[in-house]
Amino acid sequence: MSLESTLARIAAIESALYSTQATSTGGVASTGATGGSTSGVSGTSSESFSQMLGQAAEGSSASTLGTGSTSSLLGIGSTSSSAPLAMVAAARTQVGQHEEPMGSNESARISEYRGAVQGAVVGPWCADFASWAAAQAGIPLGDNGEGFQSVAALWSWAESSGRAVPASTGTPEAGDLIVWGSDHVGIIESVDPDGTIHTIEGNSEDQVAQRTYPPGTSGATGYVRLG
Repeated sequence: MSLESTLARIAAIESALYSTQATSTGGVASTGATGGSTSGVSGTSSESFSQMLGQAAEGSSASTLGTGSTSSLLGIGSTSSSAPLAMVAAARTQVGQHEEPMGSNESARISEYRGAVQGAVVGPWCADFASWAAAQAGIPLGDNGEGFQSVAALWSWAESSGRAVPASTGTPEAGDLIVWGSDHVGIIESVDPDGTIHTIEGNSEDQVAQRTYPPGTSGATGYVRLG
């Protein structure tokens, strides 16, 4: 499959997903880690979405997907591989999913996120969500694809596997995970030219939400580069 065909397929998938979830994704984006509104979405099944992403990414090479047409089609900036882009696309379909009841760390969809992590139990689920989105894109987290419920364990794995980019010495990219100590992890949706970071985060005020961090305000420990 040519690069152009691959990008067009991914764009078509996102367009179809947006059309079914437009009432849920609108108005969720906010600034900072604690703002945002809550709304439920019906979503797409993990199995069918994984199949679509796999078809879209098939035949793409890490050396040819990056800036230019990729950014204009997907609207998520540059990255070195199609898989992190697919992870962002998967995460985007979940914006608005929330705990039921709020404060419970639980819902039918959150249970699906935990399914991407071996031995996961009901509890804080930001790393469960990141593990789920990565698994949907064919880049499961962990040496054996076991996923992570602990943010500290995720970062430790990133360091030991050469995927960790400390915030003090590196710059974020779309498709990275963004980690705050042992407390929280999100997915970087895009990075503006001025350094503004846009994220999709699970368990942000009990929901999956888009957040924005102006330059120098994220306070992140670092980034996990999966491409």
